[in-house]
Amino acid sequence: MSEQVSTLTVTDNRTGQTYEIPIADGAIRATALRSIKVDEGDFGLMTYDPAFTNTASCRSAITFIDGDAGILRYRGFPITELAERSSFLEVAYLLLAGELPTGTELAVWEDEITHHTLVHESIKKFIDGFHHDAHPMGMLLSTVGALSTFYPDAKEITDPGLRRLQIVRLIAKITTLAAFSYRHSIGLPYVYPDNDLSYAGNFLNMMWKATELKYEPDANLEHALDVLFILHADHEQNCSANAMRAVGSSQADPFSATAAAISALYGPLHGGANEQVLRMLTDIGSVENIPAFIAKVKDGKKKLMGFGHRIYKNYDPRARMIRQVADEVFKVTGTNPLLDLAMELERIALEDEYFIKRKLYPNVDFYTGIIYQAMGFPVEMFPVLFAIGRMPGWLAQWEEGLLDPEQKIARPRQLYVGYDERPYTLIENRSPDIGGESDAIAALAAQAAPTRPRR
Repeated sequence: MSEQVSTLTVTDNRTGQTYEIPIADGAIRATALRSIKVDEGDFGLMTYDPAFTNTASCRSAITFIDGDAGILRYRGFPITELAERSSFLEVAYLLLAGELPTGTELAVWEDEITHHTLVHESIKKFIDGFHHDAHPMGMLLSTVGALSTFYPDAKEITDPGLRRLQIVRLIAKITTLAAFSYRHSIGLPYVYPDNDLSYAGNFLNMMWKATELKYEPDANLEHALDVLFILHADHEQNCSANAMRAVGSSQADPFSATAAAISALYGPLHGGANEQVLRMLTDIGSVENIPAFIAKVKDGKKKLMGFGHRIYKNYDPRARMIRQVADEVFKVTGTNPLLDLAMELERIALEDEYFIKRKLYPNVDFYTGIIYQAMGFPVEMFPVLFAIGRMPGWLAQWEEGLLDPEQKIARPRQLYVGYDERPYTLIENRSPDIGGESDAIAALAAQAAPTRPRR
């Protein structure tokens, strides 16, 4: 019995012609619209979708999200189960290999990561070249990109063994680069990796070790950080994953593609959201000020940071887990005064019809900033911590795109809305474009000229 094929019937009202377009996996191929033309000289229809709000750019088997139901799964496993039962490196293996590892496979994987955490000594010199107040995220993206010059074999992206080696290197070394960037920014000497510690424990060692001979991370903080890394490990086709895939589609090495992903994460709309939550809570100041703040949000005078999500129209499942992590952290560090404020703000918002109607629920960023602050991380390190957790997801997305036979170099179409062809005029014959774009550019240039620095 042949499988029934679903189709979409489209009638072009310009010509009256009808087209049957196949539907597969709940989608139609955008290229199928090319056959819809007014005449033979017509290019055919395109889809226009700024920011890809309803366009699937790939087929992926890595992460499943149902935003309406509040579901997040890695390779079919619910995020809550992985966060409660797995380690970050076990989840990293799952994302990359497609299956959970056996005991032997996990031991080999952990050993590989542990013994690739060291970086070339010249990397330290590279980091030393940054100004003392350079942002750790800027240093991280630069040093990750620079690694491509240290490992020229990374260009051999068609070799499975060499691909795996670069994946191991990136997951192992990002914690070292992140910690070195932080230590440089505060003028402290670099701390080398300790192979006796776990992935999260070793990162804490490289961040906080002072004069003690052996750094012993607090078990609760170590576990909490491991869980936070798991919760950030992948999130489908977000901005940075899209950047990773787009750059990878040109067959660039994974270090260069990862630098692009980190650059995307550096933006405040992506990796800086938890910092904005922290600033919002600080501005509110006390529980008594919450009703006035909520009123300003409703009037459009303030933004409720950490609520709502492009994908989730229900409670972000990662936010539920983070509440548990917060309890674990505050047992060690003591309660962060902003926590009570955040919990009361959440309670009021979730009972308010204004937010319920708009399906605005806490997302993963609402509590992470408070937790990171309690653990001693400065706000500049928040996106760096995000990048560490997201590394295996980026690499899984990169490799999946590389091995997908349908994928080509990323090259979106555009709708051209500029001038038609027009004649060129010599400069002496050009008249001012009164009130036009050229006047605006000239005014900006004149304004900037006196203060333009000489280099």
